[in-house]
Amino acid sequence: MSTTSELVEYTHNGSVLEAYVARDPSKDKSPCVLICHAWSGRSDHEQEIAQKIAELGYVGFALDVYGKGVLGSTTEECNGLMTPFVEDRSMLQDRLKTGLTAAQKLDYVSTDRIAVSGYCFGGLCALDMARSGADVKGAAAFHGLFNKPGNTDGNLIAAKVVAFHGWDDPMAKPEDAVAFAAEMSDAGADWQLHAYGGTMHAFTNKQANDPVFGTVYNADADARSWRTFIDFLAELFG
Repeated sequence: MSTTSELVEYTHNGSVLEAYVARDPSKDKSPCVLICHAWSGRSDHEQEIAQKIAELGYVGFALDVYGKGVLGSTTEECNGLMTPFVEDRSMLQDRLKTGLTAAQKLDYVSTDRIAVSGYCFGGLCALDMARSGADVKGAAAFHGLFNKPGNTDGNLIAAKVVAFHGWDDPMAKPEDAVAFAAEMSDAGADWQLHAYGGTMHAFTNKQANDPVFGTVYNADADARSWRTFIDFLAELFG
């Protein structure tokens, strides 16, 4: 299968954002998977995921939270970019929904068949889309942050939810995973939690190799989570 890609600009509250979109050009309309980036910003990692999504026959839409061309290169920079959105989840949720709207406007996207995925900070973003009632069929978090936003308590979650989690992730500890499970159950969600032993944060990122910080690539967990994710998408879009 041959795929094509393009950059799509959209705006939110005066900020210019830029998504990377990959798809199979032979298809008129396809389901779409939004991809929310990690704390550094939309990078090559998310673009590679978008390409893998396109190879499955879907549209891969790697959205942008920080702004066109904005990328952090150090821990301090990345944390500085992420923190305002973690501290103001309403703002984050509004920006994410703007990305969803941008995807829905593409004439090759089946607007009633959209899911969202995310990595690290992006996993939190994917979960927040489900929590806030965004019009997505499913949400998948890869080594995501689980902390509740504080503005969605009492909401029912219509989207199906799956979380792929490293049990030794220092940024989402076992008690956080248990709290996440309770939250999803209280919200009436159709949810799954896949936890991988001996696995730390950022386990899908081949560049992650900092055990002191807690970010280490794990090829087995990466492959296992991707296979399950493919099945999850087939269930959503079948």
